[in-house]
Amino acid sequence: MLNREQIKDALGIGAGNSGAYAGGWLEATGEELASYDPTTTEAIAATTQASRDDYERAVQAALDTFAVWRMVPAPERGSYVRRIGEALRDNKAALGGMISMEVGKIRAEGEGEVQEMIDVADFAVGLSRQLYGLTIASERPRHRMYEQWHPLGPVGVITSFNFPTAVWAWNACIAAVCGDTMIWKPSSSTPLTAVAVTRIAHEVMAGSGFEGVFNLVIGSGGTVGDTMINDRRVPLISATGSCGMGERVGTAVAKRLGRSLLELGGNNAIIVMDDADPDLVIRGALFAAVGTAGQRCTSLRRLIIQRGISDLVAKKLAESYATVPIGDPLEDGILMGPLINQSAVETFAAAVGIAKEQGGEVLYGGMQRITRLDDYI
Repeated sequence: MLNREQIKDALGIGAGNSGAYAGGWLEATGEELASYDPTTTEAIAATTQASRDDYERAVQAALDTFAVWRMVPAPERGSYVRRIGEALRDNKAALGGMISMEVGKIRAEGEGEVQEMIDVADFAVGLSRQLYGLTIASERPRHRMYEQWHPLGPVGVITSFNFPTAVWAWNACIAAVCGDTMIWKPSSSTPLTAVAVTRIAHEVMAGSGFEGVFNLVIGSGGTVGDTMINDRRVPLISATGSCGMGERVGTAVAKRLGRSLLELGGNNAIIVMDDADPDLVIRGALFAAVGTAGQRCTSLRRLIIQRGISDLVAKKLAESYATVPIGDPLEDGILMGPLINQSAVETFAAAVGIAKEQGGEVLYGGMQRITRLDDYI
């Protein structure tokens, strides 16, 4: 099992890292961004962010590469994605560990996210031989009609902290086999994970002439994000994050008649009827609420329970919460790590406060904060 230093070494993460890739690593010219381990609150490493000039170079690399990449037969494009999937398999433990370090996910969740990337790569490889179009009967003699799908161009990919790699893969692998190139703007909370993934992709693409398929620009929303969503050269923006962010992205892209793919926050509920299996309810609800410390868009936030079973479910759920080991997500046996940062802690505390004001009762635990690893369960 790799420790924190071994994880960084395995992925080529140094004390300082470039946050700009445009068919090759740039000497990024933006401000320095430190990444902090939410478990220890210590700095992991630093990344030099992309400036607007660096962004321009990344877009140009994506445009130039798109001109040739779109002409490559789709099955050949799929072969590059297949090799990326193989490289992810080789680096699964280290990359999963880096996700645990930056996000606070337990190691199993971190490696599970890498497995999602591998699975999507496998799916995309199959898709590369199935980009079909319809043949349609024509009413005109000696004519035929058919549909042929064409690549859009450079795709902007904006990812959130809670799934720092899987969301990139969902977009990047499928876009690549379809003939598109991309520019990735990751969350500023998880820059090192993005650097590590881009390094892996670069090792696969190096020497192919298609190094500009997978580009990276780490930077703030004001510097890089706003520039990207308003850039007419980027016909599609795929963004994952809060509803507020989605509204901002969707409005800006629609204004320039671009296209958006938005995966945003949720307020999810489980509805429990009197005849439900209580044990099944508890297993499902506990994982849905505790996974990624409740920071998923699919996290459980509400249980709506029929009165006949409500007391039993509440009792069993409180007992189950008491058994959840909280601690360093890289350690064996831990089921829940920390929230991503201080802002998340304050938001959680505020939500509990509102629930109490509205008549809610805390059935287990409270607002005591764990501030030292030695205090973890």
